Amino acid sequence: MIRRSLPVAFALLLTTPLFAAPAQPQTLFNFVRPLDAVQVATEQANLPQLTAEPTADGEVLRRVVFNAAERPTLTLTPQSGDWDWSQTEAMSLRIQNAMDWAITLDVSITSRDGKSLTSRIALPAGPAQTLLVPLAATSPLAQGMRAGPPMPITVAGQRVLLAETVAGELSAAQVSSVSLSLANPDSPQSILLGRFGVQPLAAVQQAAYSGIIDAWGQYNRGQWPEKVSSDQQLREAAVREQAQLKTWLQPKTEQDSYGGWLNGPRFEAKGFFRTEKQGERWYLVSPEGHPFYSLGVNAVSAWQSRTYVEGREGMFSALPKEGEELAIYYGKSNSRSATGANRGRVFDQGRWFDFYRANLQRSYAQPCPAVVPPLAASPAPVEQDVTPCPPPGLDAARWTAHSLDRLQAWGFNTLGNWSDDTLGAAKRMPYTVPLSISGDYATISTGLDWWGGMPDPFDPRFAMAAERAIAIASRDRRDDPWLLGFFADNELAWAAPGAEPKARYALAYSTLRLTTDVPAKRAFLKQLRDKYRNHNGLSKAWGIQLGAWELMEDPGFEAPLPSAEHPQIEVDLQSFQRLLADTYFKTIADSLKWHAPNHLLLGGRFAITTPEAIAACAQYCDVVSFNFYTREPQHGYDFAVLRALDKPLLISEFHFGSRDRGPFWGGVSEVYKEEERGPAYAHFLDKALQEPSIVGVHWFQYLDQPASGRLLDGENGHLGLLGITDRPWQGFVEAVRKVNLQVPGKVLKSTQQPAATQP
Repeated sequence: MIRRSLPVAFALLLTTPLFAAPAQPQTLFNFVRPLDAVQVATEQANLPQLTAEPTADGEVLRRVVFNAAERPTLTLTPQSGDWDWSQTEAMSLRIQNAMDWAITLDVSITSRDGKSLTSRIALPAGPAQTLLVPLAATSPLAQGMRAGPPMPITVAGQRVLLAETVAGELSAAQVSSVSLSLANPDSPQSILLGRFGVQPLAAVQQAAYSGIIDAWGQYNRGQWPEKVSSDQQLREAAVREQAQLKTWLQPKTEQDSYGGWLNGPRFEAKGFFRTEKQGERWYLVSPEGHPFYSLGVNAVSAWQSRTYVEGREGMFSALPKEGEELAIYYGKSNSRSATGANRGRVFDQGRWFDFYRANLQRSYAQPCPAVVPPLAASPAPVEQDVTPCPPPGLDAARWTAHSLDRLQAWGFNTLGNWSDDTLGAAKRMPYTVPLSISGDYATISTGLDWWGGMPDPFDPRFAMAAERAIAIASRDRRDDPWLLGFFADNELAWAAPGAEPKARYALAYSTLRLTTDVPAKRAFLKQLRDKYRNHNGLSKAWGIQLGAWELMEDPGFEAPLPSAEHPQIEVDLQSFQRLLADTYFKTIADSLKWHAPNHLLLGGRFAITTPEAIAACAQYCDVVSFNFYTREPQHGYDFAVLRALDKPLLISEFHFGSRDRGPFWGGVSEVYKEEERGPAYAHFLDKALQEPSIVGVHWFQYLDQPASGRLLDGENGHLGLLGITDRPWQGFVEAVRKVNLQVPGKVLKSTQQPAATQP
């Protein structure tokens, strides 16, 4: 690729080169009047006109065209020396998208020592704005949340596009270049540019987050059809919803007590949920012996919508004052942890507020009845039939009944992971229980450790912790026919992100780097010693020079990468990871068979995983479960491999979010707008029904997350069936209900198998 420099006119030098940037805003170069000491170069990009052009708003800017190529780039460099930006906070660039659609622009700022900061900018169509890129790594986690508010914003009458996520490192006193690029545009894309320079950042950052959350926990600056602006709106919407639920909650005569299909094949009724295969299709079987396809919702809870306010009170425009009625929804917590999910986050402890429960009170609290004074002529006091006013707060019984009404009206039949216990106790809908195993056992880091390190199942303390967790979870549920089953923890670190061997075999490599007081390392060394007998056998198999067996016992031992010349390396890594997975799942399965022998073990809710972990799960669990954040299940894993397991599969998490209903994050699987969520749900469910091994899908989650971030890790996604105001997303739930109600017909039509023999 040929690098083109612009005409000399674009690189005229000032009498004194710019080597230091003051704290105030400063322009270093202007694309409209290119007389500054900056050189502009392009690769697969060009400035097609020698003069600038007026925009629709009357501003004059210069056009740059990025050609259809792998990475068209425009680069700015000092004419001589470097820029010293150590006394300022952000790079600034006046910019406008010249297309009618959004463009994704990559910005890179590099220093002389090779360090660089990178940021990916969503450049919207519309008027010009000033792009600001901080000169230090940052993200919205610095404000306590997963994603920041929509950009651009207006500051002092000017549109500003703040790059909120910047990665990398920079030596700000030696900045050598700034580049703008696009990744693989399929046709030429144009932007318009003006002044380039540096400026302070603090005032803009403060303006970006000031007062962005309103009294109901909604994003203050956005508008959408369901947005609430008064408590009266909440109450009126609640009344309308009740009328709709009465219409939708018709008796389902074609279902048994647990939601099994009466018009499907008959199985033996064993009084508890179980699995059975008929023909090519796996089924969950209800306690009464009918096929059951689990349509679940995770986190159906009134207690998971708190958000930290301490230290960032200015983010909230109308928090209750002390002594006010809604002040009972304040509390204190500490969510600090060393997990990957919480790494780099600020505002993770202290005082919180619960907007969701406050909105429940606004919507459903009954006013106290008036006390009627006795008539003056009465000869004696008249006893008043007055019901005492209940204390303010959540009416748990009302919330439980209402939530179950909603789920059943919307076509769901299962309470997914992390749902409130009161819902399962109501005996209206089958429920699941998480086995959250914690203790002081050893762990193994695979790198990311999103929810923490991988438990060391060879550690006797892990078996004790599992026994304790299972005993507690199964207490009072051992003989409950409404219990669908137990999940074995959630999204454990079975591997590291990526496809390279160090990621694929991260558990094995990490284990060998540990000290021999870690039980997993002792188990791995024993496995190798039993196979090779001595260090010479291992040296030959692995193609290494190992002078003594004891050298492997040293901390930091690095195993070689798999190779065609030495296939035993990969065989041994796989063998250990299978042993570890077998030990983990067998420990849990054995304990569960003792404490709750009638109930299903629903697998490990895999996110990042390995073939060894999946095979072990299939051996010891009744169901293999996956959290798939993909357009369809088949994109989440190789289903040819999963079909070969001949095991029922459950999609224990999936969702589709967007950013146009308040919360700033679109979730792990994002669509462009709210209206696309329903079709995305329908497509995912339809593709799941086409896989005869899939016995259910569970949506994550019931409620939107707080726009300002949940306590656990700052996630703030629009993922829910309803918002923080407790108002359902009407178009979405209507679409969900429609396809949910079609499931029995689609599954039974696809099988057309002869009925099983009646026992």
